[in-house]
Amino acid sequence: MTFSTTVLTLYPEMFPGPLGVSLAGRALSEGTWSIDPVHIRDFATDRHRTVDDTPAGGGAGMVLKVNILAAAIDHARSVNPGAPVIAMTPRGKPISQKRIRELADGPGVILLCGRFEGFDERIFEGREVEEVSVGDIVLSGGECAALMVLDACIRLLPGVMGAPSSGTEESFEDGLLEYPHYTRPTEWEGCTIPEVLRSGDHAKIAAWRKRQAEDDTRSRRPDLWERHRDARVQPASGARRKNEDLGS
Repeated sequence: MTFSTTVLTLYPEMFPGPLGVSLAGRALSEGTWSIDPVHIRDFATDRHRTVDDTPAGGGAGMVLKVNILAAAIDHARSVNPGAPVIAMTPRGKPISQKRIRELADGPGVILLCGRFEGFDERIFEGREVEEVSVGDIVLSGGECAALMVLDACIRLLPGVMGAPSSGTEESFEDGLLEYPHYTRPTEWEGCTIPEVLRSGDHAKIAAWRKRQAEDDTRSRRPDLWERHRDARVQPASGARRKNEDLGS
């Protein structure tokens, strides 16, 4: 089944962009996934194809009009039924690898790309649109963020990556950053590959990689480490509560 994507944007020429090359490009040509960039201006009703207006209450910039957005979303849903609608906005919930996997396991996705000051807030409730952020940064528009989300999904589709384990032994897949990698030459400018990786002892290598992933996550991303640690503790406490409820 093809992973069908629809992108609602004011700049359809930005797609597929970098997703037209490398692994994603090959998968696109093979029909593993498809993309339909749709111009939001196509749903404007006046001769000037107006899609925005001044903010209610005053202020700088322009806001994308809710009726135009709704018409674009309704069209996308009629073409790609069952696909979730996700708006790219810095006000959204940070996207996670878990959510990416959920999207990749589905029929596809509809991505709504903002510009100017953003969307009329009424669109989120009126059309059940999920708000997503790719980080604590502000971009010129949602297109680059949409490309990131699509790339993350596409690489998880069956057959896109060569080795099946490539999609699981990655940063964030198990709540940790990925362990560091090395390759030949063994020595470079006085720096050598850690001896354990040259030992051939797979058990020791696995233990080293796990320890490195934990140490790097703890030092570089304490927020991830706290969530990972809490996730490890939770099942045990949950099991204890269950046993207490059963009187054991």
